[in-house]
Amino acid sequence: MWATCRGLAPKLNIGAETLRKWVTQAQAHAGERTGPTSEELEEIKRLKRENRDLRETNDILRAAASFFARELDPRNRP
Repeated sequence: MWATCRGLAPKLNIGAETLRKWVTQAQAHAGERTGPTSEELEEIKRLKRENRDLRETNDILRAAASFFARELDPRNRP
């Protein structure tokens, strides 16, 4: 497939690797090759983004809880 992509890509005015990726993705969509479809890749990206946001939120909440626990600790009062 690589040799075909290298020969055809210049005629299409695109890179050979780009064409190879497109062919591979088209084969995955058609069920001819294993691998995630475009929809699955988008879902994975969305879930990774959501996971990152949730981790950041947890870090903020953990820091806030720690701060307020120190403020409310009677041993820290004058």
